[in-house]
Amino acid sequence: MKRVSYRKLVLLVDDQEISLNLAVLALKQANIKDVATLTDSRLVPKFLAEHRHQVAVVLLDLCMPHLSGLELLKIIRQEYPNLQVVIITGTKDLDTAVDCMKLGALDYLVKPVDVNRLQACVRNALNVVELQNEVTMLKHSMLQDDLAMPAAFSAIITASKKMHGIFRYIEAVAPSQQSILITGETGVGKELIAGAVHLASGVKGEFVTVNVAGLDDTVFSDTLFGHKKGAFTGADAARDGLIARAAGGTLFLDEIGDLNEASQIKLLRLLQQNEYYPVGSDILKKSTARIVVATNVDLDNRIADGRFRRDLYYRLCTHQVNVPPLRQRREDIRPLAGFFVKEASQRYQKKSVVPIGPDAMAFLETCHFPGNVRELQAVLNDAVARHGTGPLRRDDFSLLGDSAGSAERAASAGVSGTASPFAFHFDSFPTTRDLEQFHLNEALTLANGDRNLTAAYLGVSRKTIDNRLKAGKEK
Repeated sequence: MKRVSYRKLVLLVDDQEISLNLAVLALKQANIKDVATLTDSRLVPKFLAEHRHQVAVVLLDLCMPHLSGLELLKIIRQEYPNLQVVIITGTKDLDTAVDCMKLGALDYLVKPVDVNRLQACVRNALNVVELQNEVTMLKHSMLQDDLAMPAAFSAIITASKKMHGIFRYIEAVAPSQQSILITGETGVGKELIAGAVHLASGVKGEFVTVNVAGLDDTVFSDTLFGHKKGAFTGADAARDGLIARAAGGTLFLDEIGDLNEASQIKLLRLLQQNEYYPVGSDILKKSTARIVVATNVDLDNRIADGRFRRDLYYRLCTHQVNVPPLRQRREDIRPLAGFFVKEASQRYQKKSVVPIGPDAMAFLETCHFPGNVRELQAVLNDAVARHGTGPLRRDDFSLLGDSAGSAERAASAGVSGTASPFAFHFDSFPTTRDLEQFHLNEALTLANGDRNLTAAYLGVSRKTIDNRLKAGKEK
């Protein structure tokens, strides 16, 4: 799938060069650096034709010689309908500005342009374009099964359609600078997903991670924002925080649900303004790091309990990825087990990769795994470390206590959770053949129709399963 590039360039068109220079300076102060300027309105059509895949927003002065802002707006709306246009006008041209809005302009500014109003207006226009870009990417990903950047997800071992759907969503939203909230149970691989977001975004900066659980506000502030010399006892030298280290890259905050309230306020400001103060400093610094956060707790419950700010939640979940637990993607157990056994065999210097017996693999595929992928890795690492000779057997998984028990109880109760259809009364007592058929059907359901796995569950050969199913159809 060909990747759809994100348009970010802001084009300023004004016949007064001083106005252009002031506007460029104001935008750079707001960390909007991809800016181009033109003083001759006649050059605009050619410029847009040459940079149609880069230009996102056009700011047009309404009154210019040669081609007016109104004339250019009509051309842009006809030939480049996805471009966002902002009109700049004098106070006497408000009626004309309203007409421009009717023609499709996103907003208008009145001269002399207020700096804060200009910055907010351009940010809003860029946000609209980002949404357009993401919708375009999602349309492409829905029509294509392949990935534009498969290397970004190479660290994630999966055969799950759910996971590949998540990958396509990540490719759609990764190039934007909006924050991403990753949710999921402990051990599902949220940090790997965050790393994939970083790689898929194509940024040149570092991928920096920090677990914020248990950090008090002072440590949180110093870790992220850094401090100036003498800010507190022991601060013998100035230190840059992790935000500075992640400049032009990605800052991943894990366990965000455990962040204390004072730190939540500071993180909210960082997300809203892309700016922060180092500890002990009154010099404002700009952030160019993309923020990705993760949690294994229900933030809705934290908000209801008053332990998490609702406004921060809405800032964080501009894009959200929920990673399914391993029990909801059992097709991943087999490839993950193979990968972890190979990894552990090399770690413990085995002569060859330790094989997993069919009964052992069938057992693993029925386990609940409350610790998810991390638990599966720990179980196999322990089994390989203690391995003697022959393939791994079911009894080798000593770490699977409650997880295995819960899986076996679930299997004995039936996959669907329904009660046995047999009522043990004298007038309707099931025959041996009825019980065999019920047993076979339950095993097939548990194995998702996989006959090899069904045979392993029942302790018979694949040929026996085939013959029994064939006999059932003929009957």
